[in-house]
Amino acid sequence: MDTLSVFKIDTALPVMHVKGNHSIPSTPQRNCSSYDGFSRYQFTDKLEHTGLIRLFPLKCRRKIQRNVIAMSQIATASSSSDDRISLAGVHLGSKFRGICFYAVTAMTAIPLFVLMMLVHPFVMILDRYKRRVHHTIAKIWATLTISAFYRFEFEGLDNLPACDAPAVYVSNHQSFLDTYTLLTLGRCFKFISKTSIFLFPIIGWAMFLMGLIPLRRMDSRSQLECLKRCMDCVRKGASVFFFPEGTRSKDGKLGAFKKGAFTVAAKTEAPVVPITLLGTRKLMPAGMEGILNSGSVKVVIHKPLEGKNAEVLRDESRRVIADTLISHGYGIHNSD
Repeated sequence: MDTLSVFKIDTALPVMHVKGNHSIPSTPQRNCSSYDGFSRYQFTDKLEHTGLIRLFPLKCRRKIQRNVIAMSQIATASSSSDDRISLAGVHLGSKFRGICFYAVTAMTAIPLFVLMMLVHPFVMILDRYKRRVHHTIAKIWATLTISAFYRFEFEGLDNLPACDAPAVYVSNHQSFLDTYTLLTLGRCFKFISKTSIFLFPIIGWAMFLMGLIPLRRMDSRSQLECLKRCMDCVRKGASVFFFPEGTRSKDGKLGAFKKGAFTVAAKTEAPVVPITLLGTRKLMPAGMEGILNSGSVKVVIHKPLEGKNAEVLRDESRRVIADTLISHGYGIHNSD
């Protein structure tokens, strides 16, 4: 049987003449886009993979191989170009959402901050440590801000201690959005935050009015003072919130936990409430606070842990959070 008849191309292809008067197909004409259901690239590629290319003279074989390489490069270049255009579109949309996010949070914060200042004298007289009115205003601010940009849901709300019961809350830290999301829980916990954040107009000032606790990370004296203030808050009925990794994860994996939060819990005998945040990094990765991707966030509240051994509390809290992250497809680093 004639080799070419296998592909039924005797009427579709022009012929070229070589030594020996053999007639072989040349490169397909431009107006012939397919042959029996496969494209020109697929036709030449099929010759390569089936081994039938060996039946052609050497000169023609090299021509066909060059055609396969050229067509493959064109296809790859086209695909890469399409991907770049698509990624550029997604990145542009994320930047626009990021601009809108900060515009909404600023416009929402200004009137609520004014309200916070007006009630502050009464709060300091009637509720100096918990400052529940301030935290309610912060919850309204966070809810109004993030509800317009991403969905969020809670799992395990029944594991939360009573509103008036002091506790030490700990969570993984993936994104700038973590604080916004956690404020919607409506609990009166005091975040630990860098001292420089308190200098930010409106947001930093509101943090000061709420009684949040400043920390200079590389200052051992500041760290000791922070722990003392946290224990004082817990003993006087307020809760505190720690990100025991110390900073936002750059790669989304859970890092090692520092001991400070669990020392506070052990010395005050307050329960530790582990919380797992899922999805905030995909929306706004660490180091890319100017963008906001679309998506959703899930907050998993785990059962409170109690004990007087800080290391045991630390290891158990990390294990609970790590197991939840792994079950949802996230990674972790070794705790060493």
